[in-house]
Amino acid sequence: MSVTERYKEAWEGFWEDAPEGPGGVFWDAEPALTAGLHLALFEPELTAAGLPLVDLGCGNGTQTRFLADRCRRVVGLDLSGAALDRARRSDPAEQADYRQVDATNAAQVNALHAELGDANVYVRGVLHQSEAVDRQALVDAVATLVGERGSGFVVELSERARPILHDLATSPAGPPPKLQPVFAHGIAPAEVSDAALRGYVTEAGLAVLASGELPLITTEFTSDGTRIELPSLWLVVGRTPRQTTGSG
Repeated sequence: MSVTERYKEAWEGFWEDAPEGPGGVFWDAEPALTAGLHLALFEPELTAAGLPLVDLGCGNGTQTRFLADRCRRVVGLDLSGAALDRARRSDPAEQADYRQVDATNAAQVNALHAELGDANVYVRGVLHQSEAVDRQALVDAVATLVGERGSGFVVELSERARPILHDLATSPAGPPPKLQPVFAHGIAPAEVSDAALRGYVTEAGLAVLASGELPLITTEFTSDGTRIELPSLWLVVGRTPRQTTGSG
């Protein structure tokens, strides 16, 4: 199974048209407000066994570079070659390795696991920007990459984000400027229910080891200058349940 050509073309078009530089994309907030918050929750698993870290859906690599400052080896994966071109241009020191991989393609994912061995996997806000038919395959890819020893840190918009996005999309003034290109390229976000997210994890053969809620920080602001934050659910997933508790 692989994503549709329409979907690939949508993401290529989005990244080809997206502004250069940090903060030009709706979800491309500074790492201290995004991966940094997640790292504080995930770091015990992240550093365990010295495994490589895979940033699945790395986009232009803003969070990937942050993670590469803190992990022994980081590999950023994305469907879009245009996104990866930006990631490489922004990483002249080659802190991370970037690969164009269709994470719904089991053969490609299996080949990467054969190369890397078990890995930890970071996935932030990928499922809700994917077509519904592809979501189980994406979580299956996480299961393949973590293998027996790795862990995954999965962040997704929670159900409570839906009315906020709806209000933004249907505002009389139009969607915020940084959301408009997302809609224009046909990759508008869609809800992944909290129960469905956990169902994908279970179906992939993984256990939820810890969970909690955090705001997903964006780079966009309302007309009164308030930064837009979207409720999100985070899960630490892996093969063997551990004595770990989550916090909101």
